[in-house]
Amino acid sequence: MLEQRDILALFEPLLEPIEEGLIICNQGGGILSLNRATLRLFGLAEQDPAPTLSNLGGHNLRVSLIRAGLDREDDSHHHCEMAMEFDEEVRVNGESRWLRINYCPLNLPDQPHVLRMIVMRDVTVEKRLFAFMADKDACGVATEDPDMLRLIHRLTTVAASEASVLLQGESGTGKTELARLVHRRSQRCNKPFVEINCGAIPSTLIETELFGHVKGAFTGAVKDREGRFKAADGGTLFLDEIGELPRELQPKLLRVLQDGEYEPVGSDRTLKVDVRLVCASNRDLHDLVDNGLFRADLYYRIAVVPLQVPPLRERPGDISLLTKVIHKRLVMRNYPAETTFSDDAMRAIMNYPWPGNVRELANAVEHCIICAEQGVVTRESLPDTIRYYCEVRNSAAPIETDASMESARHEIENALRKAHGNKTLAAQILGVDRTTLWRRMQRLGFV
Repeated sequence: MLEQRDILALFEPLLEPIEEGLIICNQGGGILSLNRATLRLFGLAEQDPAPTLSNLGGHNLRVSLIRAGLDREDDSHHHCEMAMEFDEEVRVNGESRWLRINYCPLNLPDQPHVLRMIVMRDVTVEKRLFAFMADKDACGVATEDPDMLRLIHRLTTVAASEASVLLQGESGTGKTELARLVHRRSQRCNKPFVEINCGAIPSTLIETELFGHVKGAFTGAVKDREGRFKAADGGTLFLDEIGELPRELQPKLLRVLQDGEYEPVGSDRTLKVDVRLVCASNRDLHDLVDNGLFRADLYYRIAVVPLQVPPLRERPGDISLLTKVIHKRLVMRNYPAETTFSDDAMRAIMNYPWPGNVRELANAVEHCIICAEQGVVTRESLPDTIRYYCEVRNSAAPIETDASMESARHEIENALRKAHGNKTLAAQILGVDRTTLWRRMQRLGFV
């Protein structure tokens, strides 16, 4: 019977040419064999002291494996007994690197103890590409705001149905990502999710964009083209800025929603589709209906579940969280990870009203990190619009005395006590909106 060390010696010539990092270890975490690719992944040299799972170039892979095992829903097995795959971020020579780690038991013939094999692949480029291509609005779903959490909970509940959803709110609040969330949580999640911005397409082209056309339907129609409804067949169609849809085209949209039928431009052949519709608008569709710019019957068809997405200024508690989320995404695009925000800069960011919402915040955070001084974002690192707003606001603000601040503090404490800690109710007691209350609490040291 071959000894364990003899079997591992047979493995070594096979492991060296492999481009992925590969480690064979025992149940106690002791490394029995590894290839040169592992050393390269963790920035180690062959003359360095022998690495361990607890110290691979300063990274504790043993803890990562235990954590990944605990995170699994199946808790009937010890992490050493199960196969796992997970992504792990490591720091190599001060830079962020992402590894895809596969871990599994390794049964060797005639051996009393099961060994473990770890295979690691560098997926940093994939992660950065994903982060670069991801819409900046995607981070808008990251929230701790009660109203936003209720909205996401409602969306998750509605997603399982076939009901049309209408998301209304200012530009940049994350409506697109919320629409994607509806699709991901629906029974159509394995089918296409097709997006179209009705405000970005000329009114003369929007019909053919939605419904397609046949060859010869108009000058330039040199071949048949299927529209977005056909492309989304079986899945979800997201119509952003639905309020910009020309009124003469609205009856055709209403028909396809009611009957699932339409004719491509220039065709007399009726096509059938099965599409779940999600719409968004930064305009109040009720006002458009009242002004005769949007059909009432179409409105009630697309607004089976109408939801209002709150602007960022109404959920100021999310600003700090979103700043961290955006920074983390920028790190995946190779921005410096060690950048910090000074208290003065963070205070200015919190006090700004963010008319561009999450999209503006994402751009501002990127600007701040680029302009950071020695890894610290100061007030001078902020975009000019934020700095100018804070300067005007500070010059116009009344001087607060200790007595007035103490009085304001007691007033807020009493309101919170009456509201049993509910900030929304406390704001109503004080006769202000929730955003104003939150900013006063921040200024007075409550948060």
